[in-house]
This record gives sequence, structure tokens and C-alpha cells, in this order.
Amino acid sequence: MIDTQRLSTAHRLIKPFIHRTPVLTSTSVNHLTGNTIFFKCENFQRTGSFKFRGACNAVAACAEQLQNRGVITHSSGNHAQALALAAKLHDIPVFVVMPQTAARVKQKAAESYGATVVLCQPTYISRQETVARLQQESGAVFISSADNEDIIAGQGTAAIELIDEVGSLDLILTPVGGGGLLAGTALAASDLLPHVKVIGCEPEQVDDAYHSFNSGTRITEVRGNTIAEGLMPPLGVHPFAIIRKFVDDIVLVTEREILHAMHYIWERMKIIIEPSSAVAVAPLLNRRLKISGKRIGVILSGGNVDLDRFFAMLTCSL
Repeated sequence: MIDTQRLSTAHRLIKPFIHRTPVLTSTSVNHLTGNTIFFKCENFQRTGSFKFRGACNAVAACAEQLQNRGVITHSSGNHAQALALAAKLHDIPVFVVMPQTAARVKQKAAESYGATVVLCQPTYISRQETVARLQQESGAVFISSADNEDIIAGQGTAAIELIDEVGSLDLILTPVGGGGLLAGTALAASDLLPHVKVIGCEPEQVDDAYHSFNSGTRITEVRGNTIAEGLMPPLGVHPFAIIRKFVDDIVLVTEREILHAMHYIWERMKIIIEPSSAVAVAPLLNRRLKISGKRIGVILSGGNVDLDRFFAMLTCSL
């Protein structure tokens, strides 16, 4: 189990490279939910998501050893971009396996940071098999998007900054897919705010984390599909151990609720969040948590939306 000192060390290590993202509030959201909500805006992080924190820490922690080997990963987009930029900052070669269905904007972003992008079939098995083949050919070191202690420690730094800025909170909500952000957030909270409840939020159509959490047995195969594609990877081994110990609950939201939350934040707060971010907002807007008068932190995980696809849909409707 990672100790909280690892998070402090990670924060010092990555501080020169990351943005300290803003914490925003919304009067309309507060009024609608009956709570005081603080949004940690990782959609303003470098590469557009919290993923850069973990990738930056994982690369910086062992940059010298990686120089001659390079790094490799698979990702639908955000971790791909994050690892590509983190490796570029240290002149390390990087290979990224992405599903063919990944947003083109995310593919182009990873390539612009110097990554060699290889497309695969849109299944988790295809991702793993493609990575294994490329890893054997190149000798690159695999860095998981979530199931890596340095990644988890880096992701937890967003919660460190949130708590440092706003002080005491009653709840913190984060999306959960592979579990790195939720695990890192829970570790940070357990050290800085032992009384706070940490809640993971997941699409009900890919609910492996929910069932893993409630059954005590990690589910390794994800079935179904969701608009929040960044949350489709299964819960990792390391995150699962931390989540079982430090997370209070995982709640599910529907696809319609995700879209509504995304639309509401775009319209009322005038900021772009991606569907995965909206998953952590939805339980507040739909009042699924049945709470009021609380101080709540929400980590908006990213803002990488395929605007080409979005505006193409608008054009077709004209």
C-alpha cells in the first residue's frame, strides 16, 4: 500500500511541470443541489486532464532508467497525451496504443507530443495484445494509466491542492474507471481530512468498479459501453486495494444523466468538461446522494472533447 508520504514527494517532484489548476464555484449549482460545491478544474491541466499529474510523476521518478528504453502504454486518449508530454519533457521515446474509435483530436495531440501512435481494435484485449507485441519489439517499459503506484501518487496531488485551497470538506467526488484518481484522492483525503467521505462515480453501463467495491472481489472484464470512454478500463489491482480501504462508496449514473451534467456545466459555468468529468457531477444534479448543506469537492477530471465530431453533429442537424 502506498503511504501518504509518497503523495507529498510526488507533489514536490511534479510541481515544476504541472499547472496548479483553479478551484471554481457556481451559485446556480449550489442553489440547485443545496450544497456548496468546489470544482477542482483539471480540465485546465496540461494535456487537458488530471492524467498529466500521474504520468509526469511516473516518468520523472525514473527518467534516467527510461532514457534508452522508452515507455509504452494503451489509452483511449487522456493518458496517451499525458504520457507523451511527460516523456517528451525528459527526451524519452514513447509508444501509445489507442483504439480505432478514440477521438481523432486525442490521437493528434499524442502525436504532436512526439508519440508513436499505433491503433488497435476497440477492445481491452486488443489493447493488451498490441502493447505486448510492441513491448517485445521495442523493449519499452509499460506504464499503466492507473495500476501503477507512481501514477496513483501523482493523481492524488489534485486533492492535495483542492484541500489546501478550500480547507475542510464533507465529501469529495471523483470519476472512477481504472481507479488511479479515486485511489490517489482517497489517500490524500485520509491524511489531510480524515473525517471526509470519498465517493467514486461510475457510468452504470460499465459498472465493474461498483460491483468490485461491493463484492470485495475485483472484476477484471468490463462489458458494455459508455459515452464516458475514459472510464472503461477495469479497476486496477493497486487502486482496488486502496479503494477498498479508504473509499466510502461508489455510485452509478446513467448515460442521460452524464449528458445532462455535461450540458449543465458547459451552459452555467462556461467551461468545457468531457463526459468522464460529468460523471462526478451527475450524482449532485440528480440528487442521488440525498444530502444538503454540505461542503463538497468535485474533481473535474478533464476537458478533452472531440469538437470535430461535436460540430459535425450540429452541422448535420441544420
